[in-house]
Amino acid sequence: MKSLLASTRAPDVPPSPTAPSHKRRDSAHAIDPLALDGSIRTAAEQLAGWQDTEGFWRFDLEADATISAEYIMMMHFMDEIDAALEAKLAVYLRDKQATHGGWGLFPGSDFDLSCSVKAYYALKLAGDHPDAPHMVTARRAITSAGGAARTNVLTRITMALFEQIPWRGVPFLPVEIVLLPRWFPFHLTKVSYWSRTVMVPLSILCSLKLRARNPRGVNIRELFVTPPEREREYFPARSRLNRALTALDALGRVSEPRLPAAGRRVALLRASRWFIARLNGTDGLGGIFPAMVNAYEALAALGYGPDHPYRVRARAALRKLVVVGPDSAYCQPCVSPVWDTALAALTLQEVANGAPCAAADHALDWLVSRQLSSEPGDWRAIRPGVRGGGWAFQFANPCYPDLDDTAAVAWALSQTTRPDRYNASLTNAVEWIAGMQSRNGGFGAFDADNTFQYLNEIPFADHGALLDPPTSDVTARCGLALARLGRSRDRSAVGRCRAFIRREQEAAGAWFGRWGTNYIYGTWSVLAALAEIGGEEDVGAIARAAAWLKSWQNADGGWGEGCESYWDPAPVKREYPSTACQTAWAVLGLMAAGEIDSPEVRRGVAYLLARQEPDGTWDDPWFNAPGFPRVFFLKYHGYAKYFPLWALARYRNLVRAGAES
Repeated sequence: MKSLLASTRAPDVPPSPTAPSHKRRDSAHAIDPLALDGSIRTAAEQLAGWQDTEGFWRFDLEADATISAEYIMMMHFMDEIDAALEAKLAVYLRDKQATHGGWGLFPGSDFDLSCSVKAYYALKLAGDHPDAPHMVTARRAITSAGGAARTNVLTRITMALFEQIPWRGVPFLPVEIVLLPRWFPFHLTKVSYWSRTVMVPLSILCSLKLRARNPRGVNIRELFVTPPEREREYFPARSRLNRALTALDALGRVSEPRLPAAGRRVALLRASRWFIARLNGTDGLGGIFPAMVNAYEALAALGYGPDHPYRVRARAALRKLVVVGPDSAYCQPCVSPVWDTALAALTLQEVANGAPCAAADHALDWLVSRQLSSEPGDWRAIRPGVRGGGWAFQFANPCYPDLDDTAAVAWALSQTTRPDRYNASLTNAVEWIAGMQSRNGGFGAFDADNTFQYLNEIPFADHGALLDPPTSDVTARCGLALARLGRSRDRSAVGRCRAFIRREQEAAGAWFGRWGTNYIYGTWSVLAALAEIGGEEDVGAIARAAAWLKSWQNADGGWGEGCESYWDPAPVKREYPSTACQTAWAVLGLMAAGEIDSPEVRRGVAYLLARQEPDGTWDDPWFNAPGFPRVFFLKYHGYAKYFPLWALARYRNLVRAGAES
C-alpha cells in the first residue's frame, strides 16, 4: 500500500521532496495496533452518529460571558424580555464568574474589565441585587481595575445607549461613513467583513442617539470611580497616530450638530438599505451575533414595528444562537456547520483510508448543495472579475464566503472516492480561491488585500481587529487546495503561498495561529500543507517547525497551549495543561513533517489513547480558538470530537503504509 500522502494527492502533482518515506522501524509498533483500531472504531462510530440526517455536523460554539450578557441587555434594550430565558442566561453568567471576582475571556484567564462590566450589568438587569455577595465581589474587582469608564469602545457604546455615560465617552461613528468615497482613508471596503456588518447598523444607533427602553430603569453608577458625566479620560492614547486620530474624532463629535440634515437623511437611507439587503433571513446579518443584534435594534430605530417581517426574521436569527440546557443557557456568537462538516468529513476519510465512506460522501453532498456561485458578495468590490465558488462558515451567509472553509471543503472534495461527482464543485472552489490571493501571496479569511493597518489606530478600533489581513493558517490551506487540483496555472500562486509562509515563520520555528490556539494550531496548519506543496527551499523551515513541536511536548506526552499565548510576542513555553485537540494538531503536524517514527509522535498517540473516554470521545474543557486575539476567544465543542480521531487514524494509516513498503 502506498503512503496516505501519496494516495490522496492529486494524480498530476509531483511528489514533494519533503514528503516522508515512512520506513519500517520496530519502534513504530510500540502502540498496540488492536487497541488503536478499537479506539478509532469507537470514536468514528460516535462521530458518524452525531451527523444530521441532512448530512452536516454542527457542534456548539461557545464564547466568553460577553455574548450571553449582551443577549440579556438586548432584551432590556428592546423591552422584549423572555423571563424564563433570562433566568437561565443569568445562571450561566453566575457560573462563569471567576475566583478573581469578575469574568475573564476564557476559563482560567485573568480578570477582563469589559466582560465583567457587561456581565454585572446583565445580572443586575436580570434582577440580581447589587448587595448580593457575588455582585459585591464583582463590583470590587471592577472598581479596583479603574471602573466602567476604562472599558473598551464597544462596551462604552452599549453604556451610552443605556444612558450610563455621555456620548462624548464613545468614538464618533456617524452614519455618513456610508457616503465616503473609495479613495478616502476610511471606506467600508477597507475593513473586514465583521467590522462593516457591525459598524453600519451601529452607526445608525449612534447617529440617532437611540435610548434603551430599559423598562426597569436599571443603572450601574456604582461601577464608576469618577461619575461618568465628570470623567475626562475615556480615550487613553495607544500611539501617536491614535492620539492624532482621537483629536480628529473629538472635532467630528463637536461638529456633528452642523452636519447637513439632508445629508444625514441620505446617509440613513443608504445605511439602512445596505444592512437590510444583507439581513440574511433567519441566519442574520453576517451570521454573527454582534452584527445581528445591532441590526435588530437599528430596525426598531428606523421605525420597523415588532411584527414587521424584517424584525421577525432578525429576532428569530438571534434566538437560534441560544443553547438552552435544563438549568442554564448561553448564546453562541455564530454557528459553524460548514467548518464542522468539512473537518468531520476529512476525519472520516482518514478513517476510511481510501475506501468509500458513506458518512463522508453524505457530508460532501450537503456541502456541495451549499456552495455559492453568482450571489452578490462584499468581496466582489475588490475582486470584481472573480467567479464565485466559495462556502460560508454558517448555514447561510451568501455575502461573506470564507476562504478557510472553502479550502477545507476543497481538501475533502479532492479526497473523495467519487471524483466525477464533485469535480465541477472542486474546480469552482479552486477558481475562487485563486482569485482571492492577496498581493503579498497570502490569504485572508474573507477578503483580499485587507491590510490598511493604520485603520487599527482609529478610536473605534481599540480591539485591534478591524482588518482581515492574510495569515499563515488560512494561506497554508488555500495553498493546499490550489495544489490538490494539480493545474499548472496555479503553480505560481502556490509558490507565492510558500514564500509568504516562509516569511511568516517565527524564529523559534513555529507559525502563528490566527484562527486556532495558537502556535500549535498554526504550525500544524502549515506543515499539513508543506507536506504536499513544499519544495527544497522549505526543508529547513519544516525541520525547525518539527523541532519546535517536539520541544513543546508535555511530560504526559500531550501538548497544550493556552489563550494567554496571544499576549506573547513570540512562542513562550509555559506550564499549559495538555488537551486532546492540541495534542492531535501536534501529532498531525509532526507526521506531516515526516516524524511518524519519532518517540514524540508515539507518546502523543499514547496520550490520546489514554485520555479517551469509554464512549470513544475526549473531554477538553479549554477554549481553543480566538475570535480576535487578546479580545475574544472561543471553544469549538467539535474539536475534541474529530481532531483526536483524525490524528489516530492518520497514525495507523501511515504505520501500515510503512510496514507494507
